[in-house]
Amino acid sequence: MTEEQPSLSESQFGQALQRYQDGAEAADVIADFEAITRRDPRQAAGWTCLAWLQLLTEQPEEALRSAKTAVKLNAQDPQGRLNLALAMLETGAKGVREHIEIVKRVMVFSPELGQELEVSIADGLKRRPGWPALLKVQAWLAD
Repeated sequence: MTEEQPSLSESQFGQALQRYQDGAEAADVIADFEAITRRDPRQAAGWTCLAWLQLLTEQPEEALRSAKTAVKLNAQDPQGRLNLALAMLETGAKGVREHIEIVKRVMVFSPELGQELEVSIADGLKRRPGWPALLKVQAWLAD
């Protein structure tokens, strides 16, 4: 395999992500990300996507586990922190504010990442209209 060729895991990740971005239902893509995280358990992005899909499909306990793994693997990823905060809100876990503050700091220091999060939030509200936890987090981030 040359350096230019993506690994099987990276290729499957890209394909699954593209399916989601093309409008596939979260429930239709979730198995892909479960397989990706089983095959490559150290890939933080796979866990981040899996947590997001679990949140969209109203699986908060599973999302909490996946988001914790994502943040453990990559503590700097604001989407992972956002997912963790959402899962914590939905499961009644304590410590949400800490993660929100970290996301807010990232948004200040990296406007492009802040824009990506805004797109993600808009996507979440489109796919799960009126999502109470996401509306709450959106308001906190706007403060």
